[in-house]
Amino acid sequence: MFDIFYFGKKPNVSPHESQVNSIDEAREKSRTRYFWILNYLSDYSGFDFLWEPAPWDSQYIHAWPSQWQKDGGTYLVPKDDNCGVKYQNAIIPRIGYSDAWEIDSNIEIEDFDYTWHPDPTDPPYIYQFGTQHQKTGGPRYVVPNASEVKYERSIIAKKVSIDNNWEIDGEIEIDGFDYTWHPDYSNPPYIYQFGTQHQKTGGPRYVVNYASDIKYVENILADIKSGSAKVIYLIDHYDQNIDQSINSVKDKNLEIIKTRFSSNYLNTIRRIAKKAKDEHEYVWVCSSVCDYTHFNFSWHPEQWQSRMIHVFPSNEQKFGDTFFIHIPSLLEQMNIELLEWHNINFVDQISVPRWNCPEVIHGDDNHIDAIKQQELRSPLTLFSCQKSNANSIPTIPLWDEKKKTITPLSLGARSVIVPRESIATIDKQLYDYPHIDKRFTNTIKDTPIDIIFISNGETNAEENWKHLISVVSGKSNRVARVDGIDGRVAAYQAALKESNTDWAFCVFAKLKVNEDFDWSWQPDRMQQRKHYIFHAKNPVNHLEYGHMAMIAYNKKLTLQNIGHGLDFTLDQEHDVVPLLSGTAEFNNDPWMTWRTAFRECLKLRDSLPDIENEYRLETWREVSDGKNGEWSVRGAEDAIKYYESVNGDFDKLKLSYDWEWLEKFFKCEYSQ
Repeated sequence: MFDIFYFGKKPNVSPHESQVNSIDEAREKSRTRYFWILNYLSDYSGFDFLWEPAPWDSQYIHAWPSQWQKDGGTYLVPKDDNCGVKYQNAIIPRIGYSDAWEIDSNIEIEDFDYTWHPDPTDPPYIYQFGTQHQKTGGPRYVVPNASEVKYERSIIAKKVSIDNNWEIDGEIEIDGFDYTWHPDYSNPPYIYQFGTQHQKTGGPRYVVNYASDIKYVENILADIKSGSAKVIYLIDHYDQNIDQSINSVKDKNLEIIKTRFSSNYLNTIRRIAKKAKDEHEYVWVCSSVCDYTHFNFSWHPEQWQSRMIHVFPSNEQKFGDTFFIHIPSLLEQMNIELLEWHNINFVDQISVPRWNCPEVIHGDDNHIDAIKQQELRSPLTLFSCQKSNANSIPTIPLWDEKKKTITPLSLGARSVIVPRESIATIDKQLYDYPHIDKRFTNTIKDTPIDIIFISNGETNAEENWKHLISVVSGKSNRVARVDGIDGRVAAYQAALKESNTDWAFCVFAKLKVNEDFDWSWQPDRMQQRKHYIFHAKNPVNHLEYGHMAMIAYNKKLTLQNIGHGLDFTLDQEHDVVPLLSGTAEFNNDPWMTWRTAFRECLKLRDSLPDIENEYRLETWREVSDGKNGEWSVRGAEDAIKYYESVNGDFDKLKLSYDWEWLEKFFKCEYSQ
């Protein structure tokens, strides 16, 4: 058996082992061809100390590995030769605890394997082990004469002790936070601020001695179970939703206090603040219009936002109905006139859904009567002439009267959102209420208005009918035709009976419609029902106004009209739409030209004094460009003469609506 030597502590493998300080000293003392260098930290159970290298390897130092390094500190050394080191494969496990280990007395570590050792061939280092949290904090393995630190991650120390550096806000309840965390001790001193599931602040703070700068820890979040507000003031909007809003709050540790709505949120919140100031620093203010099923009331603001009013959007509406309020800060600003003038943070990451807005489907052609007759309970109600079928409707803010707008959802306002406060102001139109918002008129689509072509033997009727069909080809409007109805009233009423919509574009046979006319146009259902008169171009005198133009007749008004005045359309509520509907081709023959001019100029004369109609009348009498222009002027002059001859007698003027009377008058004047 070869001589056995060791460095440091005695391994107690053989009674004949001797301590040496170096391999050279061992060579001097060795009496055998080879000698062993052993260490007290290795387990030599079952090791074959009679092992010899092959003759061709006899001049090498043979080193055995440990479970950690290729050189485990066990060597077989030739006495006389040294051609280098050969590393064996058989592991001799390290089992002992080296005196080289250092452990901070204030840190408690579990599950660390102290059998680790460095590679003896490496330079001397202070090996710093980390914990589950940082690269520092674990034990240190200090090689003699070492000054440089090397961070070793081959083993992680499990830190189980909790430092005394933690600060926690007593108002906040935190669940499951790992307080064994510690900073990297190689860093400068910081105040380490942990965030929560809500903010980057609000969690615990780890304060290093003498630290003044804050460092935010972003990769570890504290799970807040209960925030600083312990009470909810739930505003009752008298919408019959108060109970289901209460039931939707899942945090049963919160006290819920019902309170009434006072015209606007500013007044309501101030009243709440005055009541709560002696008991609470923070409160939630919620609303019966909202569903809180999925809302997390452990939410808290960032620390630098602690004195603000925090507003959560309702659906997509940033002026929402849910508030987190710091009572003292609010009371300091009692003279501010609008809620948004306060120091407000609009929270944009969390939205609170509202309960569905109630819908009233009344089936009328406008909303006026339905709204005036309805007793509204909800702060907002959707009124629809037909079921809206809207996937979603805009969320109207309830903060104050100016924000509670009447909001039409289509171009023709087939559906409109109406605030409860507007009802008292509405008389003849929704525009009696001053706050209207028309930004959402593309939310739903209106049913296209029917187009009814009215003819009664006009020479150009077929040509204009075919032109109309070509122009509206591909449009969604339904097109129908009414022919040969005797009498103006009967013809108009027949046309509207043919219509399936509440209004119909009535196209008269003399009108060649404008190819660019917008057939998606809609009447305004926010007004009382009325007729809408478009513009037409006169090819003879070049006037462009409502005469001979297309008219969107209201069905109910038309069927009620018995034609008691000179102008069927003007006898009822009407409005002028300055869109060019086409060119009035009334001058194809003398008779049609004369009769058109005669009837129109009777109406113009009867309307005087009126500056605009006086100008039109003079133009009819003076301008005669184009085909049959002279017959247009004659008709105008004859109308003036007739009007004066009967002294404007209404019954005599009304004879002009009778085609047979007109034809006799014409033939009498111009018989050949």
